[in-house]
Amino acid sequence: MKENKLKKAAKLDIGISDTDRAKIALGLSGLLADSYTLYLTTHNFHWNVTGPMFNTLHLMFMGQYTEQWTALDLIAERIRALGHPAPGTYKEFVKLASIKEIEGVPRAMDMVRHLVAAQEATARTARKLFPLVEKANDQPTADLLTQRIEVHEKTAWMLRSMLEE
Repeated sequence: MKENKLKKAAKLDIGISDTDRAKIALGLSGLLADSYTLYLTTHNFHWNVTGPMFNTLHLMFMGQYTEQWTALDLIAERIRALGHPAPGTYKEFVKLASIKEIEGVPRAMDMVRHLVAAQEATARTARKLFPLVEKANDQPTADLLTQRIEVHEKTAWMLRSMLEE
C-alpha cells in the first residue's frame, strides 16, 4: 500500500501536459547545448587571446563566460523541473547545438566575430521556443527565455560594437 502512494506521488502534475513538457525540455536541451558551446568557446578565447586588445578582451571574455556558466545551471534545472534529464555530455551537446566548435586559435577580432555569431545563434535558439512555451502556459520557462535572450542580444551588441571602425 505504501509503495503505491510513493508511485502516485512521483507523477508530475504541474499543469503542463506530458507531451508539452517533453517538447519544451527538448527545446531547452538545445538551448543548454548552445549555451555550453558558447561558454566553452568564450572560455577558450579568454585563455588564448593575444594582441593589442589582450587585456580588454581577456577581461570581457571572463565576464561573459562567468555569466554563461551560471546560466547553464538555470537551464538544466528547468529541464529537470519539467521532469526530464538534462543533457550533460560533449556527445549530446554536439548533437543538439546549432553552434559549431571553432578549431585552432583565431586572431583576436575573429574571436569577437565568432562570439557575436554564437551569441546571436543562442538568442535565436531561445526565441524559437516561445510559441510552444506560450501555448503550454509555461511562465517559468518563458521568463528564463526572456532573460537569456536579453543577455545574448546585449552581449552580441557589445561585441559587435568592437568591430566598428
